[in-house]
Amino acid sequence: MRLLIDAGNTRLKWRLDRQGAVVKSGVCLCDSESWLSELASYAADIERIAVSTVASESRRSVLDEQLNRLTGTDVQFYWSEARRAGLINAYTDTAKMGADRWHAMYAGWHQKPGGFAVVDAGSAITVDYVAPDGTHLGGYILPGKQMMLRSLQQDAARIGFEEVDAGGGQPGVSTTECVQHGVVWLWEGLIQHLVADCREYGLERILCTGGDAGLLLSAGLPGVHDSDLVIKGLAAIDSESAGI
Repeated sequence: MRLLIDAGNTRLKWRLDRQGAVVKSGVCLCDSESWLSELASYAADIERIAVSTVASESRRSVLDEQLNRLTGTDVQFYWSEARRAGLINAYTDTAKMGADRWHAMYAGWHQKPGGFAVVDAGSAITVDYVAPDGTHLGGYILPGKQMMLRSLQQDAARIGFEEVDAGGGQPGVSTTECVQHGVVWLWEGLIQHLVADCREYGLERILCTGGDAGLLLSAGLPGVHDSDLVIKGLAAIDSESAGI
């Protein structure tokens, strides 16, 4: 059995699979250890562990120790690469690209031929474009929803608002609406630029993942929601590396 982990800045996703079939999966906050207890009964059967992470080195080290204590199995961390199976990274220094971006792109590339965009709406929002020939055209990194809200709370003392999800980006008539609708308004602008870029670069698909993917889709993003995109790319790379 294999354990696959996508450890982000905020959430940790995991999946147990046996010969490609999902045995069990889960998601929790990175600071939680609930996932360890959920995995305890499977620990003796875990033969491989593959991890994609953007966490700090100290948090990565803690994760490594937790997994070693749980299973005694060596942990394989996978990072961004210059190229793989026809997918070519635009970054000169691939070590500076978050592993989750590379693994999400590889999942899209592995699914079927053709150009596509990947939108990962997590703590930060990342956008990456892959041309039909597999060339990564580059992308964008923007603050995610919670990051934007924290910025307003911390840096603008007199802006008080409630934590609610807005249904649209029309002008607000209260501070809460002005803030929450403002987030959607920005997202609508992001979506317009993204759709225009896809037309210009000949990208046929938009794949959306991350904790806020549903909200982006509700704001009008014409994409396909795949919450396991990073783990799927990680699984494909691990299988290729292990020859399984």
